[in-house]
Amino acid sequence: MELIQSFSVDHTLIVPGIFVSREDKVGNDTVTTYDIRLKRPNREPVIDVAAMHSLEHIIATFLRNDPDWKDDVIYWGPMGCLTGFYLILKGSRSSQEIYELVLSAFKAVKNVEIVPGTAPENCGHYLMHNLGMAKWYAGEFAAYLEENVGKSEIFEYPKMERLVTDGGQQFYDS
Repeated sequence: MELIQSFSVDHTLIVPGIFVSREDKVGNDTVTTYDIRLKRPNREPVIDVAAMHSLEHIIATFLRNDPDWKDDVIYWGPMGCLTGFYLILKGSRSSQEIYELVLSAFKAVKNVEIVPGTAPENCGHYLMHNLGMAKWYAGEFAAYLEENVGKSEIFEYPKMERLVTDGGQQFYDS
């Protein structure tokens, strides 16, 4: 079985940031998946599950209501490893081109008084939210993005080096 693209990123080297994870053609259109990484994988504690759930609701609502971006937003949701989120947008843009959108979304969390969509009719686990912690994580990430905006490592994935034999066979860590 072929290793999928997101597993070819060296998770021991990745830092928080905004990364193009992949671009896909859908008919004549391009959709881009972005890795919005809040935590260093395997080095920092993951994001609290209830806070992650609240951030999912708040930022998805923000993105789908942004007048400049709402028509391009396909998906916003958490990574299974709880170190960040995936954002899928129509079109092909660099990580730097969506920096202001991502920064604005995380900064907007501080002004939220109620997590949207938290009634039993709207949410599969409506009691699992933590707005206070969501605000803390969002503030931490927004400050990090502002402090590091000039650094390429918050926009460019580190890639794993793969040993390739003369016959073209690639070796992967187990």
